[in-house]
Amino acid sequence: MPIKNYTTTVPAAQSVAEIVGALAAHGATRIQQDYDAGRPVSIAFAIDTPTGLRAFRLPSSADRVKVVLLRQKVKTDDAQAERVAWRILRDWVLSQMAILETEMVDMDQIMLPYMVDDNGRTVYELYQSRQLLIGEGASE
Repeated sequence: MPIKNYTTTVPAAQSVAEIVGALAAHGATRIQQDYDAGRPVSIAFAIDTPTGLRAFRLPSSADRVKVVLLRQKVKTDDAQAERVAWRILRDWVLSQMAILETEMVDMDQIMLPYMVDDNGRTVYELYQSRQLLIGEGASE
């Protein structure tokens, strides 16, 4: 079975707008969309947290989605991969906002991997480059 939303016809711009709307409705401020050659590649935003205003960046990688679709033998092109990537990200954000509404979690907890430092690197990127060490992890 191909990945979720592989047949979507919803324009990427509509998915981006829905993500922006959901983030704004849940306290995000300073929302901006980042583009490369006219195509959206990420949404950056800030939220007020208990430790102050924090910045976040949600990336979308149509190139990676295209590779997956082709591997799954789905006929695709760059535009379709972009639509799929943004629709999946939109679904994820809406699901996270639903969990937030249950008050089980806070916005900064949901978005922690996407929090950016003063140099624009996300927490996940810092972890991947071993600049954010957590220790040995789970042990048996």
